[in-house]
Amino acid sequence: MRKILICLAALALVAGCATRQRVDVGFRAGGPAYYDSYYDGYYGPFEDGYWGNDGFFWYYSGRDRIWHRDQARHFRRDAGPGFNHVRGHGGRREH
Repeated sequence: MRKILICLAALALVAGCATRQRVDVGFRAGGPAYYDSYYDGYYGPFEDGYWGNDGFFWYYSGRDRIWHRDQARHFRRDAGPGFNHVRGHGGRREH
């Protein structure tokens, strides 16, 4: 009986770790660690970003969990009035 209770307790502990929620795992191999830019806040909060080979800034929105291309140029490489310095950690991806 005691062995069964120990097994049930262990199972209950492991079951507490189970989830159907999507879990993202990050991986980066080589390349720059950060991407600096300046942002005017137009899109609201964002989680991450990087400069793509297409010349646009790509940012990751935690709300919908996808990468967006900043076609309206609310991100820029140089400082300017109304823009704040931001630093992204996103690994370079080509969309």
